[in-house]
Amino acid sequence: MARKLGFLVVAAFLVLASICESAIFNPVSESHRSAALELFSPADGSFGSLEETYEALRTFEVLGIEKKPDVKPSACASVVDTLRSTSSSLKDLFHALRVNGILKCELKDEAFGGIESRLKDSLNSANSLLDFYYTIGGLKRIKDQTSEVDVNLGDADKVFRSIKALSQSDGRWRFSSNNPESSNAAAGIALEALAGVISLASPEIDHSLLATLKSDIGKLFDGIERYDDGACYFDEKLVDASGHQGPLSASASVTRGITAFAAVTSESLNLPGEKILGLAKFFLGIGLPGSAKDLYYQIDALACLENIRQVSTVFFLSRNLLLGSIPLILSLPATVLSVTKKDQLKVQVSSVLGSSAPPLSVKLMQIFTSGSKDASIIDQKLKFDPDNSVHVLETLPTNVDVGKYIFSFEIIFDDPEHKKNYATGGRTKVPIHVTGVIKINNAEIAILDSDIGSVEAQKKLDLPGDNAAALSANHLQKLRMSFGLTTPFGHAFKPHQAFLKLRHESGVEHIFVVGNTGKKFEIILDFLGLVEKFFYLSGKYDIQLTVGDSVMENSFLQPLGHIELDLPDAPEKAARPPPQLVDPYSRYGPKAEINHIFRAPDKRPPRELSLAFSGLVLLPLLGFLAGLLHLRANLKNFPKSTAPATFAVLFHLGIAAVLVLYALFWFKLDLFTTLKALGLLGIFLMFVGHKTLSHLASTSSKLKSA
Repeated sequence: MARKLGFLVVAAFLVLASICESAIFNPVSESHRSAALELFSPADGSFGSLEETYEALRTFEVLGIEKKPDVKPSACASVVDTLRSTSSSLKDLFHALRVNGILKCELKDEAFGGIESRLKDSLNSANSLLDFYYTIGGLKRIKDQTSEVDVNLGDADKVFRSIKALSQSDGRWRFSSNNPESSNAAAGIALEALAGVISLASPEIDHSLLATLKSDIGKLFDGIERYDDGACYFDEKLVDASGHQGPLSASASVTRGITAFAAVTSESLNLPGEKILGLAKFFLGIGLPGSAKDLYYQIDALACLENIRQVSTVFFLSRNLLLGSIPLILSLPATVLSVTKKDQLKVQVSSVLGSSAPPLSVKLMQIFTSGSKDASIIDQKLKFDPDNSVHVLETLPTNVDVGKYIFSFEIIFDDPEHKKNYATGGRTKVPIHVTGVIKINNAEIAILDSDIGSVEAQKKLDLPGDNAAALSANHLQKLRMSFGLTTPFGHAFKPHQAFLKLRHESGVEHIFVVGNTGKKFEIILDFLGLVEKFFYLSGKYDIQLTVGDSVMENSFLQPLGHIELDLPDAPEKAARPPPQLVDPYSRYGPKAEINHIFRAPDKRPPRELSLAFSGLVLLPLLGFLAGLLHLRANLKNFPKSTAPATFAVLFHLGIAAVLVLYALFWFKLDLFTTLKALGLLGIFLMFVGHKTLSHLASTSSKLKSA
């Protein structure tokens, strides 16, 4: 039970820490730039497509990355080929014009003229939202890149109504009239396309259409989702031909749509400023995306929020009316402060991309103790450091000790007019961990008599430090261990973990929670009541103390020594110790290497003696040959015709080869190699020998018959 309780405490702390971390939002930093260079890595000097090329270039442009891959030659060549080709799709033309808008490739006005006519023709036959988006987006890019081509739409109201026909009553849109499913991502695409229609309209769009669209945007924001930390997002469950759909892509699409619409119209949008700030928190809360596509969505959406400047747009924040909605992010370089090291609390206020904020001040308004609703009213202004652009709280309030807190900050503009252009979200709550070195005093371990509680053996402990207490007790005695914990300010400290572990020499462990009596931590183990828990195992028990907390800089796991326990013998029906876990590595890991010891080779005679013996063995052969010459051996029966003579010669050569093989076996060949070669030679000798002997037998029979 004690073991499970300890694990539950640790798990609860980890969950609490993860929740607190999710509420911390930091602006774009160097980590995003490094991630962009890693995720957008061209292959052979180019990206996979013009769409990927634009996403990479747009991300590099927003992040201000100067040392980026040089893809202009290959990208511009692809742009020229795409714009010249009569078979290029609307999507390819759209992305080619977007890439050209960044790279400024060398294109003649005649090229834009040909594309303009193609796009206008396609606009008349468009029947889906993406067709309108690519066509109008392409015409708007042509307008931005050249003034020599007339791309204005004379029938803008008709195009506007055609796109508006795909809208739904809840503010979302459909990708086509044949698809009944509505989508937040489609709403963002539609808003961006309609913004393009407004900028290309000649004459201007009917005001009633803009008022209807404004109402749709309000309904769209009514369906926005919200996290507990204030982050807002548009959910997306529809997956269509565009493929990459999700909350991030849908939220980025809507953000691009509303900023594009806000840039081309003077219509007022009644959007809560806290939701605009919530979108910024959602994109920043993602951290570093794992894919190039997600990084583009994040950075591009943040750039749209960064550049929103609309004096006429009205946002409601609580009950106050604010004009403009450039989100400002309050962040802390460090949320862990050490009172031992006298760390200072530093606060930064910047835009979502890390740009400087207007002149303002930051106040620490309240401090909440973690796990409690009670708050201390502080209302203290932080000192601004212009060199580092941070607001500094030089000394922590006197009521702040080691522990976990939630600090509530408020941003106050030096110029009240800035409230019209910036959204701060009211007070910002940030989790703060205040750490320090905890003092450990009056630590001791003792053996008590069970009857009267008198101390029979006692030893002072140095925590944390080296301890080697050697104690002994029987089942009629008790073990007491106690210590006190105080913070650097002298207040009592209660850690999350305080465990005492006894480990028997057989490997059986027992873990106990050290209780807090208010003034000190103390645990008393009555061995008489623990004999069954200890399975009546007498012998040596190692003692170990664990004290830890996330704000305790000197947490420790300390051996204290050992105790020799003399427990009674176990009854017949007493529980047995559980089997100890076997280390899988010792069972399934690599076994010890086996070293084979071979018999030492027998001692051989000297080389000269072996050669002399070989000569003596060959001497009878020489004598045999000499005897044949001396006796004048009869060779008259050797075949004289060509074929039999050939077989006879091959037979004798085979015999000679066998003798040579024997010699090679003696000097270098092994037995198996020799036997294989001998088998082949044997087959050869059987064949040629049979032919030779058949010829001799035939000749002999002819002589006898004659």
